[in-house]
This record gives sequence, structure tokens and C-alpha cells, in this order.
Amino acid sequence: MSDPSTTHPAPGPEHAAQRRAVSKFLRRMMPLLVLMLLINNLDRTNVGFVQDELQADVGIGATAYGLGAGLFFIGYALFEVPSNMLLERFGARVWLTRIMITWGVVIIAMCFIHNVTMFYSLRFLLGVAEAGFFPGAMLYMTQWLPDSDRGRASAIFLGGSAAAGIITGPITGALLELHGLGGFAGWRWMFALEGTFSVLVGIAAGFFLVSRVQDARWLTPEEKDALSAAVVRDQEARSRAPRTARWRLVLHPQVALLTGAFFAMTLTGYAITFWLPSLIEEIGGLSSFQVGLLSAIPAVCSMAAMYSMSRFTDRAPDRRPFLAITLVLSAVGTYLATLGSPWFGLAAITLAGVGSKCAATLFWPMAQSGLDLRIAAPGLALINSIGNLGGFVSPTLFGYLKDTTGSTNGGMYTLTAASLLAVVAARYIRAARPVEAAQGTGATSPQEHRNPEGDPQRPVVS
Repeated sequence: MSDPSTTHPAPGPEHAAQRRAVSKFLRRMMPLLVLMLLINNLDRTNVGFVQDELQADVGIGATAYGLGAGLFFIGYALFEVPSNMLLERFGARVWLTRIMITWGVVIIAMCFIHNVTMFYSLRFLLGVAEAGFFPGAMLYMTQWLPDSDRGRASAIFLGGSAAAGIITGPITGALLELHGLGGFAGWRWMFALEGTFSVLVGIAAGFFLVSRVQDARWLTPEEKDALSAAVVRDQEARSRAPRTARWRLVLHPQVALLTGAFFAMTLTGYAITFWLPSLIEEIGGLSSFQVGLLSAIPAVCSMAAMYSMSRFTDRAPDRRPFLAITLVLSAVGTYLATLGSPWFGLAAITLAGVGSKCAATLFWPMAQSGLDLRIAAPGLALINSIGNLGGFVSPTLFGYLKDTTGSTNGGMYTLTAASLLAVVAARYIRAARPVEAAQGTGATSPQEHRNPEGDPQRPVVS
């Protein structure tokens, strides 16, 4: 076991400069990334609030709606890896803003949907447009922050996803109240206005995002050097495995375990996203705005749990036990949702949402720290793209079951089983290696050359 005093730079001028630089990044860049993720989640999931309107105006039934909602993730999966590799080449400022502006244009186009084919096509194109945003942001954080700070940053960033769950319902409900204004349906106003806002924020992000530490005008030279050195130490610890072809590292069994665990999280997350409004409508007597407000409850609880948990687990030597616990909570919640009244179902879904969101908060720092540096970009993208196919499976499965059986209970049982299988996968995900520095000099200790199992020769992918 290494001396705890060597796990971080010793207190001193370099360490103080690094802490100031990290704080400045969290204050200046993270709010923008959170806003972008919030809009990203709002734009991909707002369709969940207009299912009845699409059926009435365009003739899109439950099965067609579920398939269309899920087609987003096919386009997303196909273009995720190349998109993230292009971000590695062009930088976050150029590529993330390109992604956001493009998806805003597609959302605007959705206000002109007039048949099922157009609905399918635009949902697929939305996935193509958004591909690379989330893993790109995760890769961006590895370029700016050492592992010891990425858990907190990931929790802040993923808070944008939880915040989207809070505001999507009320905002969408309010925009739907514009029904009839100018002779247009409320759902058309919703797509047009939300898409326009995405384009405007994307343009603004192009002026504020900074791709590299050395390009940040708001850091002093001392802070730039200290933060860059910390990031380099972290990268070197992830690059010491023997030379191996990129494709072999990407196909490593650990990547498969990470992908499978994330797939289970997305199954639950997107089932809640796309079907929660219709489940709440079973309560009866609620307006669109009230449905939106109640839909925010799981997100509010998830956000509070995520931030509380991240402050504790960032100091934990191993995040895997906590990941298993949160996945069990998710499984329990989805099972309980099949029992009792709609109000009891809302409480159970809230528990499942808390488990799913907290699991994701734990998962991404593990994936970021564990992946060999040479495959960080394609590896994160591959995990996210294949894992996000859960977003295709969930709505498609739920739509089919609702049309054929009149109930979504079978889908809930599937989510329960998937979360429990992910608990097993979490057991075999390797813990990340410690990044060590000798008294803040940048020299590395012998342990840094080893994976958690003590084998200095084995490529560590996770």
C-alpha cells in the first residue's frame, strides 16, 4: 500500500495554484456545460410530453411513438465514436458548439411533423446531430481535471441531466398552453421555441468555451502550469500499459462490462423519461402543467441525492460498492412501481430514478479514470453509444407492451432484472489505479506503474 501522503501533491505553491485553477474551471466552464446538457436532455426527451397530441394531430400511436422515441438512439450510436474522435481533433469549443447548433436546427424542424415517416426521420437525425456531446464533455473534463476532481465535476455536470427532469415538465407544459396562438398547435410552438433557444445557446458557447488549459486567459501562468502538470500526471498513469492496438483495447472485456452496466442505467433512465408523464396522467384530473410539475419530483430527489453522495464517494478508495447499492435501489423502485396506486407508483419511480441517476454519477468517474488514455475518446464514446441503446429498447418495449397488453408492468420487470444484472457487472469492473506524485514534484512512485491487481504488464482498461 502506498503512503497516503504521496497520493496527491504535497501542500505548497504548486498545489495551491492547482486548487485555484480547478476552482476557476468549475466556476467558469461547468455552468456552461451544465446548461448545454440541460438543453440537450430537454430537447431529446420533450417528445414524451406530447404523445397524446402527436396521436391526435398526426396519428402516431403508442407503438409508433415508442419506436420513434427510440430511433434517436440508433442515430446516436452510429455516429457517437466518430464524433468524439473529431472532438479530439478539433477541440471542444468547435465541436461541442457544432453539435448543439445542429441539434437545435433539427428540433425546429420537428414542429413541421405531419406524418409518422417524418417523425421517424427527424428523431433519427436528432440522434445523429447530438452524437458525441455527452462523451465529448466527459473527455473534455479529462483534459482539464485530474481524477481527484472529476467525481465532483461529473456530479455537477450530471446535475444538468437531473435539472432537465425538473424544468422539462413545467416548461413544456407552459409552452403547450400556447395551443392555438397564431393558429398553431401547442406542441409545434414547443419544438420551435426550444430548438431556437438551443441554436442561440450553441452560438454563445462558441465564444465562451476554452478547449485547452493553456488557452484560458482567466488562469495565471502559475495556475496553468500547475493544472497542466496534474493532468499530465493523471494521463501518464493511464498510458503506461504495453503498446497495444487501439481496437484491441476498445474490445477489452472491461469495456464490455462498463457498457453493459451503463446500458442497464439507460434502460431505467429513459423508461422514466419517456413514460412517466403518461403514468402520472393515470392519476386523473390533472392539467398538462400539473403533470409536468409532478414529473419533476424524481429529478428533484435525484439531484439532491447525487450531490450529497458525490461529496462522500470522491473520498472513497473504491466506488464499486456504492455503484452496486444504487443499482439495487433502482431495481427495487422499478419493481415496486408495478404495485399499488398511481401515487404509490410515482413514489416508486422516484426511488428508481434516484438509484439510476446516482449510479450514473458513480459510473462516469470510474470509466474516465479506468480507460487507457489511448482509447479515452473512442472508449468513452463506445460505452455511451452502445449503452444509450437502452434508450431505444425502453420506449420501444414499453410502447409495444402498452398496445398489446394495456399495461407497462412487463417493462418494469425487465428494468428490475437489468439493474440486478448490472450489480453483477459492477462486481467485476476493476477499480481505477491511483495517480500518485512524490511530494508534488511530478515524480511518480512505483505503484503508479501498476494496475490495482499489482501486475505491471497488464493493460488497464478499467
